[in-house]
Amino acid sequence: MEASIALRLPRDAASVPLIRQMLDGTLRSLGVEGGIRDDIELMLTEACSNVIRHAEPSDDYTVSATVHDDRCFIRVVDNGHGFDPDKLEEPKPGAEHGRGLMIMRALADDIRFTSKRENGAMVCLEKRLRYAPGAAGPHLMSANHRSSSASR
Repeated sequence: MEASIALRLPRDAASVPLIRQMLDGTLRSLGVEGGIRDDIELMLTEACSNVIRHAEPSDDYTVSATVHDDRCFIRVVDNGHGFDPDKLEEPKPGAEHGRGLMIMRALADDIRFTSKRENGAMVCLEKRLRYAPGAAGPHLMSANHRSSSASR
């Protein structure tokens, strides 16, 4: 089974709750455990907030999220000038801003950055999912594997 959401959003803080609620609703429907959903919500919020705060002015940015098997993949893409995540300074203790990448790195099972000077930046986040007992997600995924195998 694969569930996907893809939205082109205005570069506005009001867009963050929209995509966050849509993804959380999908994960909740599949029966993903609350703690995992909370981690994904925070990673997504940080990635989108970074676009809104730091990307060059543009009309929009794109968020796509895919649930495939036991993983959630999130891509946040902007049209700015890009950045080098290895050259960013660590935030000072008690700093109000600057912890977004550190939070994403702590919560994601995998994180990748692609940055091109004139084509913007892409943040790819991956999180392994855990499901509540009796959740629909694992059943639907295994049903998809059986039908794919049977049609070969």
